[in-house]
Amino acid sequence: MAMRRAILAAGFAAVAVVGAAYYAVAGNGLSTAMLETATGSHAIKVELAQTPETRATGLMNRESMPADQGMLFEFDETRPVAMWMKNTLIPLDMLFIDPDGVVKRVKTNARPLSLDTIPSGAPVKYVLELNGGAAARFGVAAGDRLRHPIIPQP
Repeated sequence: MAMRRAILAAGFAAVAVVGAAYYAVAGNGLSTAMLETATGSHAIKVELAQTPETRATGLMNRESMPADQGMLFEFDETRPVAMWMKNTLIPLDMLFIDPDGVVKRVKTNARPLSLDTIPSGAPVKYVLELNGGAAARFGVAAGDRLRHPIIPQP
């Protein structure tokens, strides 16, 4: 019985450590992107998704995201991409962005838990996911620009 309790305690401790490490990395791994629209420049704290693993997971299983944050996906090459909302619990706006940082398409309020694909509509290198409604709040439209250190500026 004591051995069983020790194993359970070790398991719970491991889960707590992994969870704390994840949130520490996510919190400390934020950088600032500037979204330039007709309504002005808007600073957004972004978490980067640059590996196949982070791109596959994205914002899945998160119950909320601060209003001034998002996730910036960087793909290995410029190409048409498609996103989906499987296991994503919050509505998202998606900005599909070309290699120069120009917004090519805006998808607003993607439905949580949907298996529908959301195509970029054009070759892109980046996708910025924001809370649903953020694109309207910032006045985002095709032709606007995102600036971030990973996006080379022309």
